[in-house]
Amino acid sequence: MDGNFNENDISRVVEADRAHIWHHLSQHKQYETVDPRIIVEGKGMRVWDQKGKEHIDAVSGGVWTVNVGYGRERIADAVRDQLVKLNFFAGSAGSIPGSNFAEMLIDKMPGMSRVYYASSGSEANEKGFKMVRQIAHKRYGGKKHKILYRDRDYHGGTIGTMAAGGQDERNAQYGPFPEGFIRVPHCLEYRKHEQDGAPVENYGVWAADQIEAVILREGPDTVGALCLEPVTAGGGVITPPDGYWGRVQEICKKYDILLHIDEVVCGVGRTGTWFGYQQYGVKPDMVTMAKGVASGYAAISCLVTTEEVFNMFKEDTADHMSYFRDISTFGGCTAGPAAGIENMRIIEEENLLQNTTDMGHYMLDQLNALADKHAVIGQVRGKGLFLGAELVADRDTRDPVAEALVGQVVGDCMAQGTIIGATNRSLPGKNNTLCFSPALIATKDDIDQIVASVDGALGRVFG
Repeated sequence: MDGNFNENDISRVVEADRAHIWHHLSQHKQYETVDPRIIVEGKGMRVWDQKGKEHIDAVSGGVWTVNVGYGRERIADAVRDQLVKLNFFAGSAGSIPGSNFAEMLIDKMPGMSRVYYASSGSEANEKGFKMVRQIAHKRYGGKKHKILYRDRDYHGGTIGTMAAGGQDERNAQYGPFPEGFIRVPHCLEYRKHEQDGAPVENYGVWAADQIEAVILREGPDTVGALCLEPVTAGGGVITPPDGYWGRVQEICKKYDILLHIDEVVCGVGRTGTWFGYQQYGVKPDMVTMAKGVASGYAAISCLVTTEEVFNMFKEDTADHMSYFRDISTFGGCTAGPAAGIENMRIIEEENLLQNTTDMGHYMLDQLNALADKHAVIGQVRGKGLFLGAELVADRDTRDPVAEALVGQVVGDCMAQGTIIGATNRSLPGKNNTLCFSPALIATKDDIDQIVASVDGALGRVFG
């Protein structure tokens, strides 16, 4: 820390927080007896709280966001310089950083061509859903309007995106939801014993075939899009099984269904490629992204489409209702693309995609070594620096450990000065996966420190 806050300053900040801030995902009764945590400063992969305690951040800002690490002055400088020149103009007109970043982005996404700016991942996914619905009306008399989503996937916190949310605890008490969103089964091979008819071999193809079964049940002429995460994030860090994505692509083409890939977590380097879908040879029609686009230095999200999708909204110029009649106010902010440009340059100049791949392999090996030591780890999985360790009470039955025990592991790590994540408030009875997404700048020493903290925590909580 740089020491800019004295004790009285911090006491005032803590009391203002306690009195006025509504924290995300938090039960506030606790703050009647304990101080809320205030994060004061960050540098690299480390942050400091109001007491001056240093923490290594293994979840990149708590929610998989700060991909290039804290304290990047060049991003802050780029944002400041841009704001002085032009801070905002509605997205009905263009801007220099908006155009330049779109060109950089499309260069990383062969087959894609158009960028629609918004301000959050939820909003970007909503835009995609609206496009699907408008296409249904323009081309199919409104019939081909259904949007398929996958069990355990998450696409946002708005009512529309929650209708496409495969995490029942996150959805609880927020319904009723809009109609036309249809769930398909998950593809977590580790839990295939819970799925009727799952085979011993070729599970990936079978799991994709379950999507086709839903399409046939609903009627292919009613299904407009399939929205999937390339690697499921908050639903347990689920990497797709062999054969899955190829079969999904075939199914979408067979039934003329748009493939919408949600890269809000996986995008911009997290898996070791620019986008997670690129790990699996997928050719999407729409891609959404947010968190790592600017590493949290500015609010920005993007919906990227193919030219074919774009052209559907300019076919009939005589129809004043034919274009995409949507606007995102803060999609017109110039700070987001200005930060995105520098964020992408840093990833390229520092070869962070390769580092993510290398350190991802290293961390996967270290976590698997922990599994050899702690029987409570049922499976380690992930891609790049996006990893999970599922905790089970019994490896044979694969019964999940109690969520309270998972919370104790997270709390023990926090007490050691290591911030890790876990599935929570997502899946009834199955919030049992520890989650890791350290910044793309992570070193072996950083990973060793994270893994050592988890090792100690597992030993203390489970013996």
